[in-house]
Amino acid sequence: MKQLLDLVPAVAFFLGWVLYDIYVATAAVIVALIGVVIAYGIIERRLHKMHAFAAAVATVFGSLTLVLRDPVFIQFKPSLVYCCFALLLAGSHFVGDKVLLQRIPQHTLVMPDANWRRLNAAWAVFFLAIAALNLYLVYFQTEAVWVHFRTWGYSVLTMLFLASTLPFLMRYLQETAAEHERSTSDDSQS
Repeated sequence: MKQLLDLVPAVAFFLGWVLYDIYVATAAVIVALIGVVIAYGIIERRLHKMHAFAAAVATVFGSLTLVLRDPVFIQFKPSLVYCCFALLLAGSHFVGDKVLLQRIPQHTLVMPDANWRRLNAAWAVFFLAIAALNLYLVYFQTEAVWVHFRTWGYSVLTMLFLASTLPFLMRYLQETAAEHERSTSDDSQS
């Protein structure tokens, strides 16, 4: 259900643009993102920081788009959000003893620190690259191309990048799964 909830803002934006224009789409994405923040608050009983940040940026830049009747502000929003993600990931290499991705609670992935640092750096570069891609689309492509790419392209690129990291991660997932099987079989024999 959470994955479907994450798609609501993109679909709301796209439908607003297809049925009306960029301004209705902008209002729709603001409302949808705020709705997602509220829904996650109800479901998880906590503030989901990434969604709250995206909603805040969309509200500020979307409001500028609506008030000034200039779509470039909402078009800059993805670049700003992706640059912030890249900076947070890159900055975590210099703050604390673990990089940001390593700090995310997980139970199935155990890797050496050097590999976490490589993975974290790769995601930082990826987010920086799609931020740059967004700016290219804003300045050198039509609004229609930007809207379609904003709606579907970034998700597809993110999934492809994630898939490209899986061969690197699989050996650490398999080791963890094997260890888990050994521990559960040891527990059942006791």
